[in-house]
Parts: sequence; C-alpha cells; structure tokens
Amino acid sequence: MSQNIYDNEIFFIEYMKLRNEKSYNDLLEQPEINKLLPDIKGKTILDIGCGYGHNSLLFAQNGAKKVIGIDISQKMLEVAKKESCHPCIEYRQMDMSEILALTQKFDMVYSSLAFHYAENFQKLIKDVYDLLNKGGYLIYSQEHPIVTATMDCKGHHNLDENGNFVSYTFSDYAKSGQRVGTWFVDGVINYHRSMGEIVSTLAHTGFMITDMIEPTPEAWALEEKPDLMKEFIKPTFLIIKARKSEFSCDC
Repeated sequence: MSQNIYDNEIFFIEYMKLRNEKSYNDLLEQPEINKLLPDIKGKTILDIGCGYGHNSLLFAQNGAKKVIGIDISQKMLEVAKKESCHPCIEYRQMDMSEILALTQKFDMVYSSLAFHYAENFQKLIKDVYDLLNKGGYLIYSQEHPIVTATMDCKGHHNLDENGNFVSYTFSDYAKSGQRVGTWFVDGVINYHRSMGEIVSTLAHTGFMITDMIEPTPEAWALEEKPDLMKEFIKPTFLIIKARKSEFSCDC
C-alpha cells in the first residue's frame, strides 16, 4: 500500500495552502496535461489520486457520463465531496494498488502527479490496461525521473556569479527504487524509475504511447513566475498519453 502522507495533519495543512497561490501545477503541469485530453463527452473516467477532486469535477462538467475519483487520503476526499461534488462523480477511498477491485471498465484513466508514489509500477500499468476499454486512453503526469533520481532527494540547481540558473546536479539515475525525502514533513516516500523503465513498461504491457511531454513554461507563465525559466534547464514534470489498441485481447 502507498504511503498516506496526505492524512498527516501538518502535511495536509501545508499542502492546502498551495491552493492559495499559483503553483508549478497550475503554471506547468495542468495546462499541458489538459491539452492531451480527448473528447470526454459520454465517457467513463477513472481519476487516480483525485485529491480534492478538481479534475474529476472538470470532467463531469464537460460531459463525462461517469467519473470515479479514488484517493488514499480521507482528508482530501472530504474536501472533494464538499467542494467538487457532482451527480456524475463517485469518490472512493482506495489505494491505487487496489484498482482491480473496481467492477467496471473505463474509456480513460487519468492521474495527476500520483504515479511516482506507486511502489509496483509494472502492476499498476497492467491493472490500468485491464480496466480500460479497447481504444481507451491512459493520461498521467508524474515527477520527472531527473527529479526523483537522487537517492537523498537533494538534487539542486547551480547558479553563476550573477545568481542565474546555469545547470542542475543529480545522481543515482540508474538506481530504481524507493526514495525518502522532505516535503513539508520528513519521511515522504516516492519511487524512482528511469525514462527507459517507464516507456518499456508501458510498451510491454501493450500500450501505444502517443505523447510524452516534458513541460516548459509559456510566456504567460513566466510573467506569473519568472523563476520558471529554470525549467529550460531541468524539467519538473513528465506527462504521458498512451492508448490501448482497438484490437487488443482482453482474454
């Protein structure tokens, strides 16, 4: 089971404060992942790691037939049920390792910044594949492998004598596995895997990768947050869109 750090009281309070400011999610990740969304009218959607439900609500408001949002955090789901409720949405407390307990198929599986918390990536991708209808899409984002690589989670940008970002230092890229770092609190666990491992897992499972995006900021985002310029040195996010074949065998 994944670590349930979002129900840590200190972590939850600090995380929710991010909603009051323009974050990297708002300026980089969400704009790019939204560009990859197919027509969702009349579709069934699974939102893995739905958090406080903002994406689940967006899908429902744009015509999805049914949205199931799952998250391991009770605190996040309490917010989702209060602020992002809709007749077409069902929220469930569930770890992503347990999704095969769901009894229906989906036209799209979506996940924003949750997959790097999955200990068994191969199982997760196979489970997602099995839950998708033929021709269905997996669209997800995660922390970029460059970000997750360094064993002590302390990769860092380097500055020149004028204080400009010039490079990024990281290590341990080829060593897959658990990483433990600090984000609001100590002991936050996620899992690193290389780009090759990610792509090969998707391909060997049967997915056709249609898009792989490493977002860089657009002009409007740089106006909001000028230090996003360092994203041209090292990307923070990886976004993947993959499709299950129309002719795949579900036997």
